Amino acid sequence: MLMFKEEQVTPNVALLEIKNLHAALEDGTAIVKGVDLTVDTNEKHAIMGPNGSGKSTLAFALMGHPSYEITEGEVLLDDEDIAELGPDERGRRGLFLAFQYPHPIPGVTVTNFLRSAINAKRKAANGGEDDPVAVKEFRTDILAAMERLKVPRELAQRYLNDGFSGGEKKRVEILQMAMLKPRLAVLDETDSGLDIDALRVVAKGVNELAGPEMGALVITHYQRILNYITPDHVHVFVDGRIVASGGAELAQQLEAEGYEAFLPPEEQAA
Repeated sequence: MLMFKEEQVTPNVALLEIKNLHAALEDGTAIVKGVDLTVDTNEKHAIMGPNGSGKSTLAFALMGHPSYEITEGEVLLDDEDIAELGPDERGRRGLFLAFQYPHPIPGVTVTNFLRSAINAKRKAANGGEDDPVAVKEFRTDILAAMERLKVPRELAQRYLNDGFSGGEKKRVEILQMAMLKPRLAVLDETDSGLDIDALRVVAKGVNELAGPEMGALVITHYQRILNYITPDHVHVFVDGRIVASGGAELAQQLEAEGYEAFLPPEEQAA
């Protein structure tokens, strides 16, 4: 009698899986109140909501900002719960956050910052042993990325975000994303204050990098950036929760009608 060994089927593991996530300020004020969300590679998700709804808190909680505490739930990145890891450890595992208001770091050039960040990731991937990127390889890669993303070369030798315009800061954020090649990119209202040219640069970077190796979570208040980044999924975020989800057409509905229909009855206009 012939015996056939039953094949083990490995279930598909999502890139990011957020389960019942709650997050609060240091004083205990609850901001994120039970979020469930799955983002996979080759997907672009948009989270849209009114000001004060908790969108940025969600982004900071995902990245491990010390001013926000995860009080309940799980954050799984490649099936590993990262909720107890520090921001640097999350970054080495492939989580990237583009800030709404990037902070200046006087004394650290863009070039040195990027080389240090890349070498930290390479060291982690090499079991804790130093594995620095070759200078020639790094220079070739950064010049190519700057050309592609229309980042002026002179910014490479300036201190990170120190004296940069709003558009320059956001371009350099996308340059960081292109060089670090994260598994998941979270953009926290990166479109704030951008002119059309800078907005297109940001969108170009996201569109180029979101693919088989990366997923993207775009947090925004307006539909404007979604004219250039077509999301696969749109989620409406109100009072710390996702209250509705849909396709790209949902963003167009929000642009036309606003958020009132999704607000609690007591907040809707009479």
